[in-house]
Amino acid sequence: MSNNCKKVVKVLEIKYFNRPKGQMEVEKVYGDKAVKLLYENPLGKLFSGILSTAPISILYGALQDASFSKRKIAPFVKSFDISMNDFLPEEGRTVEDPYSSFNKFFIRRFKEGMRSFDQALNEMPAFSEARYFGYSSINEDQKIPVKGKFLSPAGLLANKKWEETFSDGPLLLARLCPVDYHRFHYPDKGKVIDHYQLHGKLHSVSPIALRSKEDILISNERQVTILETENFGKIAYIEVGAMCVGKIVQSSSLESFERGEEKGYFLFGGSTVIIVGEKGKWLPSQDILEHTSNGVESYIQLGNTVANKL
Repeated sequence: MSNNCKKVVKVLEIKYFNRPKGQMEVEKVYGDKAVKLLYENPLGKLFSGILSTAPISILYGALQDASFSKRKIAPFVKSFDISMNDFLPEEGRTVEDPYSSFNKFFIRRFKEGMRSFDQALNEMPAFSEARYFGYSSINEDQKIPVKGKFLSPAGLLANKKWEETFSDGPLLLARLCPVDYHRFHYPDKGKVIDHYQLHGKLHSVSPIALRSKEDILISNERQVTILETENFGKIAYIEVGAMCVGKIVQSSSLESFERGEEKGYFLFGGSTVIIVGEKGKWLPSQDILEHTSNGVESYIQLGNTVANKL
């Protein structure tokens, strides 16, 4: 698996709208040749089920904690042109030798002032720095990025207690690439009223994998937190694990929280955060809705507006 996750090979062109730059861009995908082999090749599909099991992904993730893994950092930064001036070194380390392992680099923090959270009470700030799809509500006829039934509150939450609360509500899907900042945050002030874990597989969440296996978002390992927010009603906050993700870490108290406060982080791998709201409380930003209708994700920086209160 480690050899499969080393190369960047252009196989499938994934276009997205870069909101900060105001332009369309083509994503440079990490490991897409391996993902294409696992999900589109008949022989590879035989192995994808094995590689998507928790023990395999946890083992691979654990290797990213080893000191030798930090040798991958410099080539990774160069390949994806990551501006390291935006980030803090690991606590206790210097800028000359900032991270003790690849995982410590992967969960790097922004320097203070590099990102700020919109404070207007009628605007929801981005909870992840990621590529977003947005929906005013989910219906069976939708096909972006998967059939609507695979993004339904019933499927995502797998909990009858909350199914009716979020029926026909708005949804934001934030896909984090391996190159992205991998900490996720609370979108508003409020309190946690429920939290539970759903065990499952750890398939890749890349567009390549979703194209071949549409049920990934409701069959993968995920953690669900129900939030009572001050300005946007109840929100179901769902972290979806993925292949090579060793762990989803909840770094907050899971009690009360402030707007922009860190909620947790993913260890190595591409990952997804989904939030579902109550009908009539808020809608995703108009530009996100428009790009989604055209099958295009919107890259949004952490803290910038992704939805508006109704």
